[in-house]
Amino acid sequence: MAKVTMVVNGVTVSRETEGRTLLSAYLREGLGLTGTHIGCDTSQCGSCVVHVDGVAVKSCSVFAQDIAGAKVTTIEGMANPDGSLGVIQQAFQDHHGLQCGFCTPGMVMSAAALLAANPRPTEAEVRHGLEGNICRCTGYHNIVKSVMAASGQSVMAAE
Repeated sequence: MAKVTMVVNGVTVSRETEGRTLLSAYLREGLGLTGTHIGCDTSQCGSCVVHVDGVAVKSCSVFAQDIAGAKVTTIEGMANPDGSLGVIQQAFQDHHGLQCGFCTPGMVMSAAALLAANPRPTEAEVRHGLEGNICRCTGYHNIVKSVMAASGQSVMAAE
């Protein structure tokens, strides 16, 4: 066991953890941040995407101890300071970018990374940027519309 310290959603946290503890488990079980979902345990689905020092990472593929000292943002950290939905989250709600909601945290986190790198992506760039995320419900159409809307672009291009 070793103490692992990092900044999660702007708060410095420290927990004793085993060396084999995945970041996803550290967040969910150690910190109670259950918005980061575990869908496949093989880093295929993208439900567990978080940002580590601003980079989108599948948290089920990283050991918590390997990112000690990093700044981590989870879906819980995407809300506005007053607790209301952030821009991307609101766009997903407004444009029906979710159904069961299981993939939504990973989609939002991947979309945020995409928009940070490319604030006005084309529909094709959005689709490419979300390739590592699987949604079993929506067929992606409304997810793409949501990301386009979050970028401030007309969703007509995605319709």
